[in-house]
Amino acid sequence: MFTSIVMFSLGWFSYGYLHKTTPQEVVTETKQAVTKPLEKYSIENLQKANWQDGIFIIEKKIADEKEYTSYLFTFTFNPEVEGSKKAKTTGQINIPKGDGPFPLVLMFRGYVDQTMYSTGTGTRPAAKYFAEHGFMTIAPDFLGYAGSDTEADTIFESRFQTYTTAVSLLKTIEQFKLDTKSPQVSSDIDGFSELTNHLINYSSLSIWAHSNGGQIALTTLAITGAKYPTTLWAPASKPFPYVVLYFTDESNDGGKFIRNELAKFEDVYDVDNYSYTNYVDAINAPIQIHQGTADDAVPISWTNELVGNLKKADKDVTYFTYLGADHNLRPSWDEVVEKDVEFFKKHTSEL
Repeated sequence: MFTSIVMFSLGWFSYGYLHKTTPQEVVTETKQAVTKPLEKYSIENLQKANWQDGIFIIEKKIADEKEYTSYLFTFTFNPEVEGSKKAKTTGQINIPKGDGPFPLVLMFRGYVDQTMYSTGTGTRPAAKYFAEHGFMTIAPDFLGYAGSDTEADTIFESRFQTYTTAVSLLKTIEQFKLDTKSPQVSSDIDGFSELTNHLINYSSLSIWAHSNGGQIALTTLAITGAKYPTTLWAPASKPFPYVVLYFTDESNDGGKFIRNELAKFEDVYDVDNYSYTNYVDAINAPIQIHQGTADDAVPISWTNELVGNLKKADKDVTYFTYLGADHNLRPSWDEVVEKDVEFFKKHTSEL
């Protein structure tokens, strides 16, 4: 069953204890004792961040299909944005066969249990369809999954680093277009020069996201202000931290640990600064949204509210509902991916 919250490793977060004293002393001690290591992940700070180029390496061939070839990639980047820390995520890239340049779709999956996950899980069917229709696809696994490095020690930093992974990858891909001699694209395998050429010379860039990937995509759009056409399938679109709390009853302890960690987080941070819903005005991309009426993971009321908020902010949004369709848009899946291809073709253009 879908659940956003357990995608984040269980850790702990604490801050300095404040002694009982006079009000003025409390203010002084608060400034000295309470550190805010997660403040760098606020949306406003990420909007202003100096993003570092990552290193994208094509590692090996995964599959050779009739109309496209799949490869494993690694992407090395700074998940904390600041400082010099480096982390690596793996992922899958599909390249259509034939002459390019090809339009590129960056894909963000929904929740998958780490113990059941392998590269491409959650994006493989849609990526296959897009590749068969002439689109190159890139789908990161995210930290903690498949061959990626471990995720952050605390549940909220782990969540916020899904956003920095997405934005870092987006910024690095953007750089490919700006500098076709970029050293940030490479391969450890002989004979991949043509594939690397396709990656560097893609014709346009769009975003596809499902479920919790929808929260990642919407936050990415709010951080970057990018105008990349984006399609969302049953997005987990409620504000942070409600979108986390909603699923806590599915945890083994009924959500006690997560609620306790959130209480500590809220003692130090303003949660409004970490929710894309407070930065909808910064979203500039045309968005297409699909929602099944029988979805038992993401309530249709969430998506109705999202669409209403986007329209209220005068954003370019197209909304489709599918009678009886589930969280994976079955049995309307074929209709949905066909509409996505039409949407991407309509909206994409040269960078």
